[in-house]
Formats: sequence, structure tokens, C-alpha cells
Amino acid sequence: MTDAICKQCVDPCVACARECEACATQCCAPAGSEMAECLRTCLDCAAVCWLCASLCSRGSRFHDDVCRLCATICRACADECSKHEAQACQSCAEACRRCAEACEACAATAA
Repeated sequence: MTDAICKQCVDPCVACARECEACATQCCAPAGSEMAECLRTCLDCAAVCWLCASLCSRGSRFHDDVCRLCATICRACADECSKHEAQACQSCAEACRRCAEACEACAATAA
């Protein structure tokens, strides 16, 4: 694993976390609404993206495991946000896809 590849995850993870938090703010709705799952997924995705960016930034020996998890959750968040027409959801889905690709590439080099 080269540091250059790992560092490629940091910016997409931070951008994704920001978009997820913005989307979650827009999706705040009463429990049981159609946006409730979007809200939960965005919050989960933001949390793992912040963690992934942190571990990759400092070259943690666990970053490859977290990158794989981040990619999985980002794909799930992109799928969920893609179901909704709101611009915040669409922007979040795009950021999640970019982050998933970067994390998959990072994790693949560590294998």
C-alpha cells in the first residue's frame, strides 16, 4: 500500500461526509416517513467517512478494513439517496459514489 493511494481517499471521504450531513439535515422528518431511512443511512455514511478519512490521514494499519466498510456503506447510501428527487439527495448520492470508488481503490491496493 502506497501512501499516495491512501491519501486519495481522504478528500472524497471528507466531501462525502459533508454531503451526507447536509442531506440528513434536509431529510429530517418524523419517524416512519419515506425519508427516515435516507436520514439514517446518511448519518451512518457520514460517521464512517469521517473515520475513514481520519485513519487514512494518519496511515493507520486498519485503514484498509475501514476503506472496505466505507465503500460498502457509501454504495448503500448512494442507492438510498438515488430514490429521492431532492437536490441534496442527488448531490449526496454522487459524493457517495465517488467516495466508494476511492475507498475501493485504496482497499484493493492493500490486499
